[in-house]
Amino acid sequence: MNVKELFLAHLEKNLPKVQSFHPFFNQALEQMLKAGGKHFRAQLLLKVVESKKPSLLNVALDAALALEFIHTYSLIHDDLPAMDNADFRRSIPTLHKSYDEATAILVGDALNTEAFLLLCRLNLKKSIRLKLIHTLALNAGLRGMIIGQALDCHFENKKLKLKELEFLHTHKTAKLIAASLKMGCEICELSSKESKKIYEIGLKLGLIFQINDDIIDVTMNEKDLGKPTHHDTQKNSFVNLMGLEKALKTKEKLLKECDLEKLDSKLAHNLKNLIQQYL
Repeated sequence: MNVKELFLAHLEKNLPKVQSFHPFFNQALEQMLKAGGKHFRAQLLLKVVESKKPSLLNVALDAALALEFIHTYSLIHDDLPAMDNADFRRSIPTLHKSYDEATAILVGDALNTEAFLLLCRLNLKKSIRLKLIHTLALNAGLRGMIIGQALDCHFENKKLKLKELEFLHTHKTAKLIAASLKMGCEICELSSKESKKIYEIGLKLGLIFQINDDIIDVTMNEKDLGKPTHHDTQKNSFVNLMGLEKALKTKEKLLKECDLEKLDSKLAHNLKNLIQQYL
């Protein structure tokens, strides 16, 4: 069983739920988690652990699940009428369309907080649990994904410079991807020097991920992708700012700058496989 299969089996067994007399809240909690997706961030964490300390893979599954909860909450909130006002995500109606806005907001809130509860309960040393909580909060919170999303919303109809767009997506997208790798390093108790190097590779991978997403938006159709495409024509995107050809070249340049050969061979091989599959 590869790490994605391992993770999907763990996700299926550990879908969040709460005892109450609410008629559909548990169903709403599950909807986006069961709707598919790449599980890219969870796999990044697990690939580090598989490469460095495979004996900790089972322990690491809940940390990967925490990342999936955070990522899914961010998508649910991103789809809301106050933000992207999206109708579909992963080939199904967005949560506020399936239910209502209040339910979508509260499901997002629940997944956000459940992620940290999972990290608190990990069967690891207290010092490692604290590092994991700190890394996730730092990169998914105010100084990471939140300010990135705030900038994206505020400047939606205002053209940004390339450096500003890079700042936006470093925070909105790349920091959580980099955190996924760093959390794997922390579980394995790698040195701070090695963890920092791998985190910096993650920041580059995050920008590559966003550029690739922008490229997909203009080159694929809605049916194949499972969500609306060609809807970013007026938004700040790498393709809109630099054109498709330059965006493709920038993606290739960043891939080279990752310099995965400097990592140990097993981790380099595992990361290359994920890059080839998703980027």
